[in-house]
Amino acid sequence: MFNSEKTEKPKTLTGTRLRSYAFALLTRRDYSQAELIAKLNQYAINPEEVEKLVEELAQNNYQSDQRVAELTLASQLRKGKGLQRIKQALKAKQLDAELITEELQEVDWLDQAYQLKIKKFGEEIATDPKIKARQIRFLQYRGFDMGVIMKAIARTSGEE
Repeated sequence: MFNSEKTEKPKTLTGTRLRSYAFALLTRRDYSQAELIAKLNQYAINPEEVEKLVEELAQNNYQSDQRVAELTLASQLRKGKGLQRIKQALKAKQLDAELITEELQEVDWLDQAYQLKIKKFGEEIATDPKIKARQIRFLQYRGFDMGVIMKAIARTSGEE
């Protein structure tokens, strides 16, 4: 009885049960419209009903792509991620980076990169090419642009 295919769950939700399930999902965490539609379609009989329900939830502000984008940005910044990694996270949630363009422009990416560099490598400016390369790779992996990285690793603590 080993089946490589996933056994499909019976699709049984309609009407008020579907609505209740949607609310139950949204009370636990915020979902983007695309994520919520995908989640509900796993159990819903009628995909059109899911579309209408999610639209209604968005109109009543129970679901908000803007809010999800802002929370994603805040979360990624706390984790020390750069612009590219944040855009990647938004794309994974099927959100448009345009939703938070203003917030992205307000972030001081140089300071973010510098603080991360200090946390990982200390305040000392590296002169050894191997250490410099390690710092560059680390910040690149975190999603920072090369221009910001070069300024961050050459910056002293007194600079603003």
